Amino acid sequence: MTDREAALSPVRLTAHPLQRVGAYALAVLGGVPTPDRLTPEALDQAVKTMTKDALHAALVRNTKRDNGFWLKASMSFFPNSKMNHLSNAKKDDATVTEAVQTWRKCPAPESWPDAACVLCGRRAVGFYGKVDVPLAESDLYRNSTPRGHAGMALCHPCLSAFYALPYGCRLTGGPSIALYSWDEKFMARTLSRRVERNKMLIALGKPDSSGIPAREVVALQALRGHEDRMTAGVELMVFSNNNRGQTLEIQSMEQPLAEWLRRSARPPRRRGFPALLRAHARPGTPGIVGLARNAFRSPDRIAGACARYLIAGLDRGVVRDDTADLAELCFSLVTEVLTMNQHETDEIRAAGRQVAAWVAAENSAGALRQFNATVRDKSRMQHWLRRRNLDALLDPKSPIEGPLITEEQFRLLFDPEVEHAWFHRQLLTVSVVQRLHELDFRPADGAEVAAALKDEDLERAEDKAFLNGEES
Repeated sequence: MTDREAALSPVRLTAHPLQRVGAYALAVLGGVPTPDRLTPEALDQAVKTMTKDALHAALVRNTKRDNGFWLKASMSFFPNSKMNHLSNAKKDDATVTEAVQTWRKCPAPESWPDAACVLCGRRAVGFYGKVDVPLAESDLYRNSTPRGHAGMALCHPCLSAFYALPYGCRLTGGPSIALYSWDEKFMARTLSRRVERNKMLIALGKPDSSGIPAREVVALQALRGHEDRMTAGVELMVFSNNNRGQTLEIQSMEQPLAEWLRRSARPPRRRGFPALLRAHARPGTPGIVGLARNAFRSPDRIAGACARYLIAGLDRGVVRDDTADLAELCFSLVTEVLTMNQHETDEIRAAGRQVAAWVAAENSAGALRQFNATVRDKSRMQHWLRRRNLDALLDPKSPIEGPLITEEQFRLLFDPEVEHAWFHRQLLTVSVVQRLHELDFRPADGAEVAAALKDEDLERAEDKAFLNGEES
């Protein structure tokens, strides 16, 4: 292999997350679907595109100009580089142009060090640090390397992947957001959409007019648009490489939850997704933001939010129209993601059907409010179930067959040795309202309240945008 072939050989995917994100972005810039399809010509074309964009930004010189967004964003990737150095303001166009082109040009083979790339093992073309590689150590505070040693030994394709990294990130002008997964199809498709959008923003030098969403929402937007089953989880990396201090935050989502969210935002499960967003909405916070944050930080809170939403109308004696679809989503989360024992789930749902039958037989909003009064009080719920249980057994005209609740069901709900008894009680409530919805429980004294709830449940603008497939 000649020196030129070595420098322009296809980029190899390594274990470095940012290198992998950059590699997929590099492939899109080169006009090929995946990094392993990058021919020398495609890699050369990608490098030329990035150099042209870097030069265009460098000649802007001032980040406060209308077209200065890409220049500003570059400072969080390549601080003090030839692209954004403060001294550029005092240099003419020709000098800046030569400096940027030299910076992005592959070094001459005679200058290559006798070292292997630390990421892929091929011949390195130089040593690189913070100016070229986000989150790499700077040579300014190294004290155990030879004089003139600038950092990581990198081959030309791996170095080019780091230069392509911004194209694969959600650019904010400050910390950038990278979405990463070991699912290669997900990476290829997600990065393809991201690069095409960023190419437009970089060409204009302007920020995204749709605004910057909460960082976790970026992941849900990508999952919504992915058509195939997720084979791995996703990681959200929020980082900055600017001179004020490198920062890195990583949030992880396991594969079962990523796949559940992907499927839930798409047909046929999509019917319950608007209600899922409404369940997470809070004053000043769209539902998509609340859902995304719970997904990364505490998935069991998703089920809790569903339960709270479904019982929100119970104190007023009505069952929401979207109950059935949301309840099904909630129970699918419990079995597919939270891996709750199927037998326990079946027992709780059976208890819910019995309680719902009792409430429905009363055919009044008051009966529903009476059950709701027990939801937040463990002792009160115990007493209510025991009392209704006795009533059902002693009343020959009882609307239900058998006991209201069995001994095993009671244990699952209240036994201190059952680790998730509190969660089981939430699921009981979901099951009750789901069954009442199936029974078309519509007490006459709850009609006005039902209409009021429907008005309250209108989607927020951000949630509508997500449901419509728009990137916010």
